Parts: sequence; C-alpha cells; structure tokens
Amino acid sequence: MRVVITEFMDEDALAGFGEGVDVIYDPTLVDNREALFAALPGTHGLIVRNRTQVDRALLDAAPDLRVVGRLGVGLDNIDMPACLARDVAVRPATGANTLSVAEYVITTALSLLRGAYGSNAAMIAGDWPRNALIGGEASGHVMGLVGYGGIARAVAERARALGMTIAAYDPFLPAQDPAWKDAQRCTLDELLGRADVVSLHVPLTDETRNLIDQKALSGMKARAVVINTARGGVIDEAALANALKAGQLGGAALDVFATEPLTAEAGAVFDGVPNLILTPHIAGVTQEANVRVSGITVKNVKEALIHAAV
Repeated sequence: MRVVITEFMDEDALAGFGEGVDVIYDPTLVDNREALFAALPGTHGLIVRNRTQVDRALLDAAPDLRVVGRLGVGLDNIDMPACLARDVAVRPATGANTLSVAEYVITTALSLLRGAYGSNAAMIAGDWPRNALIGGEASGHVMGLVGYGGIARAVAERARALGMTIAAYDPFLPAQDPAWKDAQRCTLDELLGRADVVSLHVPLTDETRNLIDQKALSGMKARAVVINTARGGVIDEAALANALKAGQLGGAALDVFATEPLTAEAGAVFDGVPNLILTPHIAGVTQEANVRVSGITVKNVKEALIHAAV
C-alpha cells in the first residue's frame, strides 16, 4: 500500500501506518500540482488539508486511490460525488480540532469586545489612552451561532461559562433536538438582530455563499462583532470591510477567506479597516490539535486501506 501526504501534519503520527505502507510525506506538493500528479499513480491513500483540490482531474490521475484522509473536517475542497462514483472513501478527522476552534472564537470575541490590546505604540510614545480603550464585557451579552453543530456547541459551552446567553440558527437541526435545551432557537434575521457576537459555523455551499452580506450586516447591532472560522465566502468581505469602516459594527475576526492563501490583491479590501483580526486559516491548528488530527487521520486511512484490501 502507498500513501501520499500533500500538506503538513504531525510527522510522529506517520509511525501509526506501521510496516507494509509506503508513505510519501511532502507538504510542498500542495503548491506543485504537476509533482503531485506525478506521485499519484500507484497511490492507494491520499492525505490532505483544505488547500489540496481533490477534483476529477486528480482522481483520474490516481486510478488506484481508495481513500482520502482529511486533516480537518471541511470537505469543500473534495469532490464528494466524484469520490463516491469511483468508490473512494473520504475520512475527515471529525472532532479532533473542535477545542482549538472553540478557544479561538472565545479569544477573539473577548479581544474584540474589550478592545484594549492595541495600545503598545501609543504607550511607548508616552500617551495614556485610557478613556479610548474602555471596551465591553462578554458577560450578560448574547453569543449568536450560525450553525449549531459540534464546534458551535463547544463555543456555546465556553460562552455560557462567561455569563453569555446562547442564540443559534440551524435549519437542519430538528426543533426537538436536545441541543436546543440551552440555546434560543432563532431565524437568521432574529439571531443577527439579537447577538452581540456572531460566530459562523456552516460549510460553504450555494445556500451559504455570501450568507452574511450587506443586508445581513445592516441587521446587526452597531457594536456587534462577527467571527468567521468556517469557510471563506460565507461573508461578503467587501461588505464587511465597508460596515467596519462606517462604524456599523464593533469588530470582526476572519480566519478564512474567499481567496486562500490571501493575496495582496485580495487583502487590499481590508486595508485601513478598524478593529479587525485577520489570521491565516489557523483557528483549528494548535500544537495539540495537530497531534490529534494527524493521529486520527492516520488511523482512519489505515482502517480504510485494510477494509479495501479485504
């Protein structure tokens, strides 16, 4: 059996494949599609993160492929119908980075609400901008969750510990689901109008693309903050930048972007935007999460290869 890994992971986890599996670990392949395609003939397992496009062309170049292991949970870079048609199993590392994403959401929410952590230059220059840095608290406010799956519920648990009330929108979660016991079930418009923090936890689909657009942003509280750790494209980035510049929102944190990696051209829309945190799709990648995700992915791929060989 042969496994090709195109993006970074915890290398110690590779020992989990044991003997009998030829492992090619080359994180540069994600940026060299020609070299990736050259490595695919005779490959039975493929491990990727979110940047490697597992499309029909890749699958055509890998006729022996039996399983794709996803170092994470999002599947929008993987052509699921094409994998199904070719009997290629897809195995995400479900739950392995939940804690990391939840902590990122809480950390950025607190930072944006408080607004007290960007004064180094002023302080060093001898200023004392105390009045300008009097921000708000999380306690007593509303955490609004768009999508109420596992990661959103982990965010909700931590937000409750801070004294926040939970409101959520998830049209795919039945009204009788026990998860609603500790959360206010809302329409999207209701949630946007009620929440002090809006955190997005939905995949990128035709229905969710630009879900948070100019109209949605105009329905939010003037001091509200929005956080996207889900997928780029769920927020209309230009509309968000304009709303922040106009003072229609309190702040935003984006870990995912419509263009990834974010280019200078695509990033220009954020130039000069106040109270904005930008990070490079790192919310779910802590040292601990990388170990968990890598170990689970190796286990998932190994089990799928054994099953395919039976």
